Order: sequence, then structure tokens, then C-alpha cells
Amino acid sequence: MNDRLRAWLEELEKIERPSASEGERRAAEWLAARFGELGAEARIEAESAHGTYWWPLGIGAALGALGGILGLRGRRLLGGTLAAAAAGGMATDFPPGKRLIRRFLPRRTTYNVVCELGAAEAERTVVLIAHHDAAHSGLVFHPQLPQIADRLGMLEHSDTSPPLMAPVVGGPLLAALGALSGRRGLARLGVLLGLGSAAAMAEIGLRDVVPGANDNGTAVVALLALAEALIERPPENLRVILLSVGSEESFSEGIKAFGERHFDELPRESTFFLCLETLGSPHLLVLRGEGFLKMREYPQRSLALIDGLAEELGIYLFPNLRLRSGTDGLEPLAAGYETAVLASCTELKQPANYHWWHDLAANVDFDTVADGIRLSAAAIHRLDERWL
Repeated sequence: MNDRLRAWLEELEKIERPSASEGERRAAEWLAARFGELGAEARIEAESAHGTYWWPLGIGAALGALGGILGLRGRRLLGGTLAAAAAGGMATDFPPGKRLIRRFLPRRTTYNVVCELGAAEAERTVVLIAHHDAAHSGLVFHPQLPQIADRLGMLEHSDTSPPLMAPVVGGPLLAALGALSGRRGLARLGVLLGLGSAAAMAEIGLRDVVPGANDNGTAVVALLALAEALIERPPENLRVILLSVGSEESFSEGIKAFGERHFDELPRESTFFLCLETLGSPHLLVLRGEGFLKMREYPQRSLALIDGLAEELGIYLFPNLRLRSGTDGLEPLAAGYETAVLASCTELKQPANYHWWHDLAANVDFDTVADGIRLSAAAIHRLDERWL
């Protein structure tokens, strides 16, 4: 299996595929064609998306800094109001928010690939999510940073990734508080954080797109392997939707669009979402919770299902990790569905080669990918036999 997964992944990583781009469309067509070769029909659903996160956050951070500067120059009410509005707008841009700032920005087309297998008229549905777009790099993703944090002892007792986006929203918030209260130190700190965040977002936007093998080509090829297995052994009482979305790297716009189109057709009491995200690091895991600004815990029934199956299969799961960022699992979780996220990490509790140039098929741990596929297939067949 590993050789086939590698061959697929080496094909996919050659497609430069930023969110909501021509390359993302080619990746979607590539995936639909691979499904077809396996005997599984797939369709591409085109949706509207903005396609970045650095523009909404960068604009918000810059407006927050401007508000702080106005406050320092005596225009406290205007400056505080502007900075507060910037902070509030930025907070909505994080999944599963309404993404208010980007509504005023240019739109492009993103491409979701949908492959339905199993019992078409079944009352119960399992949706497996991957994403086929790839991320821009940036200095904030430099692989030395987790190593430095580890040497400082910051990772040893932590089960939650650092809140990288907290300073981005914190800048405008501090600028607003400083301007409205007249506390010049707070306003200056808010201006400094706002300008620094705007510069960081601009740097990300100017970077090239990484190959995206682990994040998230591993999940895409896992969907292909699962399609082949489900054709060979189809579930009897379950409809399975293999979904690869676009624009995950622009804050999950693809899965949000899928939800707006399909969630009304998928009953909460009989639909299970399993998100596959960066499966190619050394240690497989199930996220216990995630969220950029607010931690959202995954349902205990969903976690118990995956944990129990992993134990039955003899698959080790790295314990008790949470993210201060977001995967595509946040949208169905916030919509009230039973949801779990299957991911992987290194000993530093990070995805391997995250948003960096080394994210190549040559650096993927295919044994972990294979375990993720086995565990996903087991979840499908267990839910086919009996529901949660």
C-alpha cells in the first residue's frame, strides 16, 4: 500500500495549488480522475471563496494600529472605536466564524470534490474530510521555533499548541483599550503588535506555496485508498461521503461552503464527520479540542469510538493534544455534528514540516498514513454495524 500512496502523493505535490486558484482546480480534477480510475464516481462543486487569510487579518491589524495612533494623537474616541471594530472583525474571521472582513474583499472560485459510496438511500451517513489546497509558508512557521520552545521547556507540560493568532487580535484590542482609557502605554503596545502582525501577514502573502505533501496530501491519498477499500467491501447500512475541500488554508472556506450547501440535508442525529488532517507525521493522534480564540472540545462519544477502535487495532495514539488553530473539523463540530479529527505529530507535538519547504512525499511517514487509513476504515465499518 505504501508504494501506491507514495506514487499518488508524488503526483499531487507537483501541482502548485494555493487556495481558490487555478492550481487548486487542477488538483481537484486530478483527484476526481483518480477516483474514476478506481471505479468511484466523483463530482466537483465550485464555490465562492476569498482565498487568503493574510489580507483580512493584515487589514484588521493595520486598522487596529491606526486606531492606536489616532488615540495617541488625542482622537481617543475615533481611534478606540476603529481599533475595537478591527478587533471584532478579525475575531469573526477565524473558523467557524462568519468571516465578516473578507466579505468586502475580492472573491475567487474554490473547488470541492465529492465522492459518494455505500448505500445511497441509507439513513446514516459518514463524511470523511480532507483538503487538496496547500499553504503559503512564512517565518512564523520556521521549523526552528518549536525546537527553541522545546529547549526552553515550553512544550514538556503543554497539551495545547501555542496561540499564534492571539497577538494578531490582541494588537487592535490593546490599541482600543489604550485609546479609550487614555493609557498611552497600552496604545503603544497595541500599535506595535498591530504593525508587527500586519508585516507578518504580508510576509506570508509574499511567500510561495509549499508542496503540501503532509498537509494535506496525505489525507487526499487516504481518501483514494478508502474509496478502493469501500468498493471492495461496501457498507450495507451506511452512505459514505469522501469529501476533499478546497480553501482550507484560507481558514476553511471550502468546508464552510459545503456546509451551507449540504448541512440541511444531513441530519445531526445520523451523520458523523471524520476529518483527516496531516496524517504523515510519526505519531497518529485524535484531537481532543481546537480553536483559534475559543477552545472547542470534541464530543466524548466520537472520541471514545476512535480511541476504542485504535486500541482494538493495536494503533498507538499520541495522547491528549489540542490545537490553538483550526482544521476543517471545526465547521461540523460547531454545527452540532458528532465529529472527530484524525491527525499526527512529531515528538515536539507539531505536524511534521508544517507549512515549510520540506513538506514533501519523501519526508512523509507512510506507516502513520496507513494506520490512519486502517483506523478510518474501521470507524466506517463499525458505524455500519451499529451507530454511536
